[in-house]
Amino acid sequence: MEQVRQLLDAVIEGIEEKKGEGIVVVDLSNIEGAICRNFIICQGNSPTQVEAIAESVGETVRKKLGEKPAGVAGLEQALWVAIDFTDVMVHIFVPELRQFYDLEHLWEDAEVERLEDHSGVVSETSFK
Repeated sequence: MEQVRQLLDAVIEGIEEKKGEGIVVVDLSNIEGAICRNFIICQGNSPTQVEAIAESVGETVRKKLGEKPAGVAGLEQALWVAIDFTDVMVHIFVPELRQFYDLEHLWEDAEVERLEDHSGVVSETSFK
């Protein structure tokens, strides 16, 4: 469990480094059949920022924990980038796609934690 917490902390640090917004941690550990223990969801305001956040997450996790992702998808267009760290899946969206796919509400019985943005405010702009 401590290893997953360290991974979550490193991912969040990488997101915050590039001013990612609306950071949400979805705990799937008690959901039978879930593909991982946690989702981390955030957004950047443009494809350029989404790509920068994804690169920052990968670099931060590698430097802090010596881990590389099992897979990365979506960097070509950088509208929705998914980074698979096995126990933790990171989803980085542009705002429109984040609202459309609404991953925060996919599992109604999962615990959802919304973190403060770099501005110190919990962002609700992309949530329904």
